Amino acid sequence: MSSVEPRHIPSAAPSWRWLTTLIWWIEHAFERAKADQRPEEDTRVRIALMFIVFALLFTALVAGAGHAALLSGGAGVGGWRSGPVLARGDLTDRNGSLLASNIRHYGLYVDPAEVWDREAALGAMTAALPRLPRQRLRDALYGDRRVVVMNGLTPPERAALRDLALGGVYFEAENGRAYPLGASAAHVIGFAGERGVTGAELAFDREIREAGRTGATVPLSIDLRVQAALENELYAAAAGMGARGAVGIVTNIQTGEVLGMASWPEYDPNRRGQSQPGEMNRVVSGHYEMGSVFKAFTVAAGLDTGQADMTTTFDASDPLRIGNRTIRDFHAQNRVMTLEEVFLHSSNIGTSRLAIEMGGDTMRRYFQDMGLLDAAPIELHESAAPRRPVNWSDTTLASLSFGYGIMVTPAQAAAGMGALLNGGRYVPLTLRPADGPHPGLRRVVSEDTSRHMLELMRANVVRGSGSRADAPGLRVGGKTGSANKVVGGRYDPTVAIGTFAAVFPTDGPLDAPRYMVFILMDEPQGYPRTGGFVAAPVAGRIIDRIGGFVGIDRAADRWRAADGRPIPQAGEVAR
Repeated sequence: MSSVEPRHIPSAAPSWRWLTTLIWWIEHAFERAKADQRPEEDTRVRIALMFIVFALLFTALVAGAGHAALLSGGAGVGGWRSGPVLARGDLTDRNGSLLASNIRHYGLYVDPAEVWDREAALGAMTAALPRLPRQRLRDALYGDRRVVVMNGLTPPERAALRDLALGGVYFEAENGRAYPLGASAAHVIGFAGERGVTGAELAFDREIREAGRTGATVPLSIDLRVQAALENELYAAAAGMGARGAVGIVTNIQTGEVLGMASWPEYDPNRRGQSQPGEMNRVVSGHYEMGSVFKAFTVAAGLDTGQADMTTTFDASDPLRIGNRTIRDFHAQNRVMTLEEVFLHSSNIGTSRLAIEMGGDTMRRYFQDMGLLDAAPIELHESAAPRRPVNWSDTTLASLSFGYGIMVTPAQAAAGMGALLNGGRYVPLTLRPADGPHPGLRRVVSEDTSRHMLELMRANVVRGSGSRADAPGLRVGGKTGSANKVVGGRYDPTVAIGTFAAVFPTDGPLDAPRYMVFILMDEPQGYPRTGGFVAAPVAGRIIDRIGGFVGIDRAADRWRAADGRPIPQAGEVAR
């Protein structure tokens, strides 16, 4: 038996080395069979091997052609392929109403090398889809490479073009984010591409993407019924006043849930490629000196420290001089007033005296606890830090006591005000639905102080500057605020903001359901521009519309304080 040297097999890639080894072994076996005088067996095995190899190659070619025809869109008539999958779950309000979702749409591509009759294709395609840009389509048909002609085709539009059976026309399926309510709640929802960019889309981006993979939804604390009433009243008032901007927020002060959030001017996230001057969410990123709304914080601190009680008097007979400054009252009473009267008549002189008596360390501590010195701890990434004072001298304390010298966001003011009226706990704002009352991050004021503040807020609506915010049967309380804005380095009396912080209902236990409505009108035109005229009526109309939505029953018009004691009506004498 003669020895046979093995044949040389060319080197192969590692993934094919097992096949070449097998072939070499079979060839070697053939030669041994030949040496053993069995040539017919050698021929049969060779034929079988060739059949197997050709069968494998044919199967691979068929599979590749099928994949290309069905998925690549690179050949055939009216081909398509799937684009990137946008794995984002639906956003809903607290009741399950849809706020944001994904929709399937298509991109239209043209490969001019495969178009048989360019002019015929141009006429047929523009007739089937009139909104198709004719010049852009012409450029694509007479170009030299495959290009996208149009994005955002709906399934019916895609079907109309596909039915033309034109060569060189392809579709690429894509998922896009859609906002079915348009501009409604746009500032709080934000918008997204493959990832969140602003608003809740960014704040809950990871959770929304996980929901997209599992088919779940992500609910927000927003109640669309409340949101609609808020936007309707706020935007109508802002437009009617010719305001530069406007802000509104509705919160549950026991849980911190945001039920409505609106910022004007509005914008439509479905058309965010256009110029959108109103995209800033002024609720969490707009800075304002808020004026007399801050008197609530000053009075609460005075009550809580024991520096004053409801009967403590302050001399407002004459303007108050501090260094080279003179502080006056807008509605001067020119007399000695109790703390209650200081609040109801919104006396700058009275709150300035109280703040100076408490001192800088005390005022700073309370402002810190009330959340006025840090960004509002809400999930939105846009939440901005305030512009706060550097020194806390007497002249600064006087300004701070009535809302000057510090610029905060409406979200900060609303959360801080809620802490004064929910029993004294600072509860951070949240866009997540809550299961029950929030334990609060810290105690800000005592329960007794909170009761007094509810009483003062209600009295201010019954017989003070907030009367235009009243809503029959809903026991509304509130505090007005007005402030001139700085123009050219100086306060301009013709450029102002008007604010109103409302709470309802003001009666009942401290842990009873209670809601805050905060309204700010930025640079309203006309006169008067004070919060009692430009913001309080808006708050009152909103409360009148949403009371039933949040489960507050209307009661008789004989108002009582938080402790059940009757509050005197206009013209009555307080006891």
